[in-house]
Amino acid sequence: MKSQSKRYRELLKSKSKEKKIELKEIIDLVKKNSTTKFDESIDVSLRINLKQSKGGDLSLRTVIKLPNGSGKKSKVAVLCEPDKIEEAKKSGADVFGSDDLIEKISLGKFDFTKLICTPSMMSKIGKHGKVLGPKGLMPNPKLGTVTNDITKAVKDIKTGLVEIRNDKDGNLASTIGRKSFSSEKLLENYKHFIDTVKKEKPDTIKGEFIKNIYITSTMGISYKARVK
Repeated sequence: MKSQSKRYRELLKSKSKEKKIELKEIIDLVKKNSTTKFDESIDVSLRINLKQSKGGDLSLRTVIKLPNGSGKKSKVAVLCEPDKIEEAKKSGADVFGSDDLIEKISLGKFDFTKLICTPSMMSKIGKHGKVLGPKGLMPNPKLGTVTNDITKAVKDIKTGLVEIRNDKDGNLASTIGRKSFSSEKLLENYKHFIDTVKKEKPDTIKGEFIKNIYITSTMGISYKARVK
């Protein structure tokens, strides 16, 4: 069994199982414990109620626009008609193209983290779902990545639009910022994130939708937050 590092053991000293910690204090502790040299991500992990009263499991997948952005840098590609290439270029997209971009995708020669596609190009990209799907890159209208408004879509992704999706066990996680963010900005992002998830609760779900919440950083320890 791998032994815990000296740094990790030191972090554990700041954690008390008996003490109930307020949200502001949790955020401050998570930031304080982000002692690595890089700008660690501040993350929220939820356990949501998947079981519906009439049977079946819930699948939650949506996007959330954080008020203060996520701090995550995305490399955005735009697949569009040739006459929209100039718009894609001006929108701030890192990669843009038409049939030439589809060719690169078919060959697996791409390194973007988000793909935006215009509706008329979806029929051409559909057959490459086996390549894009497993990487979470397949454009989806519900996630704002299939649109004719290229400029808005690129801006949203570049300024803090985060995608959330639960796994089969009801776990759901997302970043709410970076350790370089002020506690106030992280708190605002956190509250907006939780409120948005709560609004996604289907009418068929009985009881509390969010079962528990944990906040942590990339290399830190987690703290349990109260579900209100």
